[in-house]
Amino acid sequence: MERRVVVTGIGAVTSLSCQIEDLWQKILAGKSGIHMLQAFDTKDHKVKFGGDIHDWSTGDHVHPREAKRIDRFTQFGLVAGIEAVKDSGIDFKKHDSYRLGAIMGSGIGGINEIETQELRLLHKGPDKVSAFTIPKLMLNAASGHLSIRFGLRAVNYTVVTACASATNAMGNAYRTIQRGETDVILTGGAEAAVTPMGMSGFANMKALSTRNDDPAGASRPFDADRNGFVLSEGAGVLVFEELEFAQARGAKIYGEVLGFGASADAGHITKPDAEGAGAARAMSNAIQDSGLNTTEIDYINAHGTSTPLGDKAETKAVKSVFGDQAYKLNISSTKSQLGHLLGASGGVELILSLLALRDQVIPATINLQTPDPDCDLNYTPNTPQERPLNNAMSNSFGFGGHNASIIVGQLK
Repeated sequence: MERRVVVTGIGAVTSLSCQIEDLWQKILAGKSGIHMLQAFDTKDHKVKFGGDIHDWSTGDHVHPREAKRIDRFTQFGLVAGIEAVKDSGIDFKKHDSYRLGAIMGSGIGGINEIETQELRLLHKGPDKVSAFTIPKLMLNAASGHLSIRFGLRAVNYTVVTACASATNAMGNAYRTIQRGETDVILTGGAEAAVTPMGMSGFANMKALSTRNDDPAGASRPFDADRNGFVLSEGAGVLVFEELEFAQARGAKIYGEVLGFGASADAGHITKPDAEGAGAARAMSNAIQDSGLNTTEIDYINAHGTSTPLGDKAETKAVKSVFGDQAYKLNISSTKSQLGHLLGASGGVELILSLLALRDQVIPATINLQTPDPDCDLNYTPNTPQERPLNNAMSNSFGFGGHNASIIVGQLK
């Protein structure tokens, strides 16, 4: 019999808030974390806004000396992980360290360090490149530092599937506990790509919204006037735990992980399948894995990036999977408020899905003013909606054709 997996702790770092309850209240209040960028000088940049955490500090979580030796994305992941562990109440020292692990996701990793050291190389020469360059830029640094911090000696690795990274990581964490290989996994994603190179790369491929005159209104998933996503940074980390293990220590439980599904478009390196076939397969796989019927899914936290092609393809995918039931679902994209955290987005969005289940309320899709005729489902426009919620799905789709969906539900 497969073991059951629950979520016992959550932690998030976002441009809207780095405190879970404050973040959740701001989400329900329709606040936006998008603003004119302060992370760097945008004078020569086409896009001048995003979700940078311009007042970021690791605070008491990480000693300043240590913070200087890790890239910004790892700082985000480490702080979110520390908050999640604190929230869970687990004392790892009381348990077998070889049954405890970390599986994280990141799409880009230490791009801050890459840009910094490239400038040092060009202007000061090879001898001036930092000795910490490699351990700072490597994508597995966040999971590695979480492992070191808490003495986690079981599986430890990072998943890299672009914007699906965190959800794929969480799916793998779910599987390894389910199969009996581990008891507890810290999982989610971390990203810090709001840099001159990151912004320029996405802007020049015309992926970003260009609403420099309206940053807070720029991310408008499923709206007819959407014109690209908004780049943000941050992390979302969760404590996944085997049910009986959690119950034995009296842990509070946010919900149960019920199913996971993944697929590949095998098409274009950046464009989604126009009919949403790959996305539909990931959702169908997750539903099949959960043992639920389509009628038992109440809410979908959509990938919903605010791109013309992506939102339309996801809508088609939902209709393909759910049929007439698609019109009875509540769907929303919290990227309308947080922007797109790339490989970290799935972690934050699963956290918000669990809070929706806890409080029986659907967060809204803000900025949805002009409905797109091709996107005609209930995207919970502009105002949160209270309704009975038992099960929620979170979708993440990434460049490379990566699709991942994960389902959580009330513990029964």
